[in-house]
Amino acid sequence: MTRPVWILLAALALAFPLSLLAGQVWISPFSPPLPNAPAILMELRLPRAVLALVLGAGLGAAGAAMQGYLRNPLADPGLFGIAPAAALGAVLSFYTGYQAQAFTLPLFALLGASGAMGLLALIAGRAGSIALFTLAGMMVASLAGALTSLAISLSPNPFALSEIVTWLMGALADRGWHEVRIAAPFTLVGLALLWRAAPALDALALGEAAARSLGVDPARLLWLMIAAIGLIVGSGVAVAGMIGFVGLMVPHMVRPFTDQRPSSTLLPSALAGALLLLVADCLCRIMPLKGGELRLGIALSLAGAPFFLRLLLGMRRKIG
Repeated sequence: MTRPVWILLAALALAFPLSLLAGQVWISPFSPPLPNAPAILMELRLPRAVLALVLGAGLGAAGAAMQGYLRNPLADPGLFGIAPAAALGAVLSFYTGYQAQAFTLPLFALLGASGAMGLLALIAGRAGSIALFTLAGMMVASLAGALTSLAISLSPNPFALSEIVTWLMGALADRGWHEVRIAAPFTLVGLALLWRAAPALDALALGEAAARSLGVDPARLLWLMIAAIGLIVGSGVAVAGMIGFVGLMVPHMVRPFTDQRPSSTLLPSALAGALLLLVADCLCRIMPLKGGELRLGIALSLAGAPFFLRLLLGMRRKIG
């Protein structure tokens, strides 16, 4: 393993136990233990921290793969339209009132993501065209966003509207082992598919013609990307709502410390994504706010928007 990987592993080994101690109720190892400390650690903070690692790793690796596949440093997993479609599925569970049942909300979200994956495959799967695929993703995202807005505007009651809006902000609060068991298998399978696609992504960096000459099947690579991103993003949205900008920011943070090949950025991006989401969620927990904690999706958007602007200004300087 490379030096950046070891550094990230060391940072995770330090941040993970600290995240278990931080919160509105601090647990200090140097003070007398609280009566309910074991329950807080094992049932509240540990599953939340594990979920942050799982989702962060998936989103970080997905962002690196997307930027390599589209050869665009501004690419993000959200461009596939899978995240908005998964959000639409979850919103429909609130709209119909089925979210109260144990597995219904994640099931609706995963069905929404699956529908987007199938639509993308039908539109662009046979040709394997990156341009066609990008346009198809934008269309799916636009359609899912419009239908989500329609569902919100036709919300049957104020309670459902409040639940929809709160869930769409994205958070890890009140998540437990149930959500970990849902997200972890899908994310791990998605990461395995991205790892399998890594050599083809390296070849694609030389251009589509060169990649074909090296034996890369564009249609097969597209199917791998759709399946991997769909599993990762769909399961993440299913358990935590909309959490953006991780896949955009993380690859740019680790790429200068690698040899720039897509395959060499996958693992560092996964580790950095896990670290970013873990630290961000910890900061949301300890930030003093009236009426609860800052939503994780809002916090990452507040950090991601200036980061995105800095990337745009850097690209403008290079062009100019």
